[in-house]
Amino acid sequence: MSKPDPNSKAIHVLAVGGSTRAGSTTEAALRIAADGATAAGANVRFVTGPDLLMPMYDGRATDVDPARARLVDGVRWAHGLLVASPGYHGAVSGLVKNALDHIEDLRVGPDGSPTDTPYLEGVGVGCIAVAQGWQAGVSTLHQLRTIVHALRGWPTPLGVVVNTGQGTVESRSDALRMVGAQVVEFALMRRALHPGELS
Repeated sequence: MSKPDPNSKAIHVLAVGGSTRAGSTTEAALRIAADGATAAGANVRFVTGPDLLMPMYDGRATDVDPARARLVDGVRWAHGLLVASPGYHGAVSGLVKNALDHIEDLRVGPDGSPTDTPYLEGVGVGCIAVAQGWQAGVSTLHQLRTIVHALRGWPTPLGVVVNTGQGTVESRSDALRMVGAQVVEFALMRRALHPGELS
């Protein structure tokens, strides 16, 4: 993944989630939210579908898996995140949870030295859950927000559940786009507060 242009003032958003099937319903919801971030002025990159296939997180691993490296580099690049998970048996999918576990690599900087902003410190994160039913969707959304808190991130005020049992992804388009816009808005507010931090 290329390094951001140091002279660019654009907000960078990384969109992570979906299933192993490219173009899944969850990925469709993620892309609509990304449209909201793009409309708010952000540059968006994606880690979806087969990009999520990486080894189970192992803090002792010394080899560099390309998918893992792309994800971690992408999170370092980003000023904000969008995360979408299908609800599997009322919970975040193992695929998405494993991807989020790899953010543990951000406890230190790229050179391995301690950092003042580990994990998702100060990063706005829009959370999206897609499931067939409200119970699975709401519990999955709650888990995503809990994970983001544990990683020191800031869940956006709005999180979205897409209940495929009662409507299409498109029926939640307005809410999904709002989540994307809120991620950008948070990043802009943080930039105003810490002008040298979001470069």
